[in-house]
Amino acid sequence: MLHIVLFEPEIPPNTGNIIRLAANTGCHLHLIKPLGFALEDKLLRRAGLDYHEWADIQQHESLKDFKKTIDFRQLYAFSTKGKRIYSEIDYQPCDALLFGPETRGLPTDILNQFAPEDIATLPMLEHSRSLNLANTVSIAVYEAWRQMDFKQ
Repeated sequence: MLHIVLFEPEIPPNTGNIIRLAANTGCHLHLIKPLGFALEDKLLRRAGLDYHEWADIQQHESLKDFKKTIDFRQLYAFSTKGKRIYSEIDYQPCDALLFGPETRGLPTDILNQFAPEDIATLPMLEHSRSLNLANTVSIAVYEAWRQMDFKQ
């Protein structure tokens, strides 16, 4: 299945909702430190309800550590700075989808590690800043999973 990679997530309820998404779609969730909260945070647990036990969650010290330890096919970054529409990508099983922190998105030094065609964006109205992280992850995961005919 897919890998959801959250780079330095900051807001507990967003990560809780993404835990629930991962549990319901069979995605593996990877959290890149530092986290802006403790995994025991009550807001995280509340948003994730009782889905923590059904989700495959791993923490990594860095993005470099994730890349060294996880076997993924292709890594795609999601950013408002991307030029490629997320639905134009041909997703495959074991792809990894990387999302940045809520208040600042993926840092430039991370984005510079990607070819332009591997940086996806979601269309928005002109002058919009960004979508909520949990919403963005949900849209991307369901598009990728749809392309795989919703198979595990």
